[in-house]
Amino acid sequence: MESRRATIRDVARAAGVSTTTVSEALSGRGRTAPATRERVRRVAEEIGYVASAAARSLRLGRSGALGLYMPTRTIGYEYYVQISRGAAEAALGHGMALTLVPAWHDVEQLRALHIDGLIVADPALDDPVVDVLRGLPVPMVSIEPDLSPAASPVGVVGADHVRAMGRLLDHVRAGGASSIAVLAPGDETSFGRQVLEACAGAPDLHVVEAPLAYQPDEIVRAVDAAMELRPDAVIVVPDGAAVLVLHHLQRRGLRVPDDLQLASYVDGPSLQIVHPSITALDIDPRLTGVAAVEALVRSILDETAPSVEAAPSIRTQIPAVLQARESTATG
Repeated sequence: MESRRATIRDVARAAGVSTTTVSEALSGRGRTAPATRERVRRVAEEIGYVASAAARSLRLGRSGALGLYMPTRTIGYEYYVQISRGAAEAALGHGMALTLVPAWHDVEQLRALHIDGLIVADPALDDPVVDVLRGLPVPMVSIEPDLSPAASPVGVVGADHVRAMGRLLDHVRAGGASSIAVLAPGDETSFGRQVLEACAGAPDLHVVEAPLAYQPDEIVRAVDAAMELRPDAVIVVPDGAAVLVLHHLQRRGLRVPDDLQLASYVDGPSLQIVHPSITALDIDPRLTGVAAVEALVRSILDETAPSVEAAPSIRTQIPAVLQARESTATG
């Protein structure tokens, strides 16, 4: 027979106080004396009382859930899976649930989302779902800056992609590259704009369009177009596309890194197990998810936090770490 779960009334009875005092002592609110607060907490721990997250949320007028929207425009999901994992772990640490928000066709249902806050990953100017989400009456944290004039996030989390791309370019140049093809997306996201900014004006760079939401044949065409420029290095920006590029180069009879170097802007587990393993930038998506939740929860819990119309007050920069592997080992 299962033992009965301890209730707030059990704690109150054992500590000799009211249930209101127990609630105030365990939540840190109210004017309960420090000695009483400590006694209540000790008693709660001794009898195994665990506060109900649902009851706490109801009392505070919150749902106890955070929303996470990720672009459906992408094909490579390794990066976003790790963001989700980090965000879910951080949310659970705060006693909250993480809800994935789909690219839903029903605008009214999107507007009726019952969440306390929202995280939007890589907001794009041409995404109609993000247009709706920007108007929700809850605080929003964006992973990478939101380029829309209508954006009003309370926090922004992201890496310095201009500097990180420069580091990756310097790495392949140090390996002897003097003509570099960069397969890069457009400027509809801050991520894309920063990558293009890092490439602007460099005489040894050739930018070839490769959409974030690619089909395999689009990447193949981008590689073929790049090969007409006779590069000695290729940098692939869209998440998950570097392995496809490697296989197509090999089908063309090219050896990596003997004939040309290959690197990916976004790292992932698959890049470590192919042969040759592929050099990449680790922009730590799991840490990114954690940081986004921490910024959002801080805003939700801070009663003095700025309104959603104010400029973002929480900015978190994620480090980008170069992971040099076999695909650029020319020495």
